[in-house]
Amino acid sequence: MKVSAPKVERISTVDSHTCGEPTRTIVSGGPDLGKGTLIQRQQRFAKEFDHYRTAVINEPRGSDVLVGALLCRPTNPEFAGAVIFFNNTGYLGMCGHGAIGVASTLAYLGRIGPGYHQLETAVGVIGFELDEDMHRVTIENVPSYRYRKAVAVEVPGFGQVVGDIAWGGNWFFMVRSESDQIRPQHLDELLTFTKAIRNALEDQEITGHGGKVIDHIQLYWDSETSDGRNFVLCPGGQWDRSPCGTGTSAKMACLAADGELAPGERWHQESIIGTYFEANYRLASEEEIKQLGNIGLDPKQTVDDSVRASSGIIVPSVTGEASVTAESQLLLDPDDAFRYGIPV
Repeated sequence: MKVSAPKVERISTVDSHTCGEPTRTIVSGGPDLGKGTLIQRQQRFAKEFDHYRTAVINEPRGSDVLVGALLCRPTNPEFAGAVIFFNNTGYLGMCGHGAIGVASTLAYLGRIGPGYHQLETAVGVIGFELDEDMHRVTIENVPSYRYRKAVAVEVPGFGQVVGDIAWGGNWFFMVRSESDQIRPQHLDELLTFTKAIRNALEDQEITGHGGKVIDHIQLYWDSETSDGRNFVLCPGGQWDRSPCGTGTSAKMACLAADGELAPGERWHQESIIGTYFEANYRLASEEEIKQLGNIGLDPKQTVDDSVRASSGIIVPSVTGEASVTAESQLLLDPDDAFRYGIPV
């Protein structure tokens, strides 16, 4: 007697890592989000198809470290693609390491070759340059800026902590480390400290522009081997293995606002595991500044006096290397109680 097998749903993914930080890109089998702007499709993803996010990212198939990327049809056919980024807690506007990983994935799939391309994200269109080796990618990120300088927050167990609030495609609270603790052997302490900061920011209603949650915490320190080393707490409670593309952008925005980094000057950002991004910036044009208004960040209201007086809103460029690590067929069996991931 022939037995009918259960109808198993298949999601095809390509995994990569950028300077150590993983990205899992859905290349087929994801949800059909229909038409509309990418931010509208991201909202539809969250409202109607969030089980795809949890299936791809959560255990038993994924982990809290992963960042997911759903390839979508771009609004402009000349773009290399469009992408919605997500993680174990929700959706990201932009992801620097993820964009580099997606670029290398598109090259691996034979969809693009070396040269200049554009990628649509939920917070704007970014340009990127793919090198001949198909691993090294330079992304030109969305307009970035410092929103507020030297903001004090009372952190239970640690006292007063002072940091800058900056936008680099995500919201960051930037804190200078009091000592050279940004090393792998101090991970437990770094996680405890940065999670306490994030909770304190939320409790004391300290936010980005328009009440937006500050979901990334960045600690930074000088380095003997680069211009600076950082530790970034990501929204899902994990730490970034890479130097963090949006975090590097936010860091340069603060340096520019303080007059410590000139346009075109190179900045080498080191991660806690010793990998590097090379970065620089230029000043944003009026047209690029309007991108901020398109995502609800009115540039007339978001920029502090120190930015107006010095370098203005910047457009960061961040260079890193990515490698494809796996191709997978994720199977969603209707008889599997955890086909959509283990709830967290």
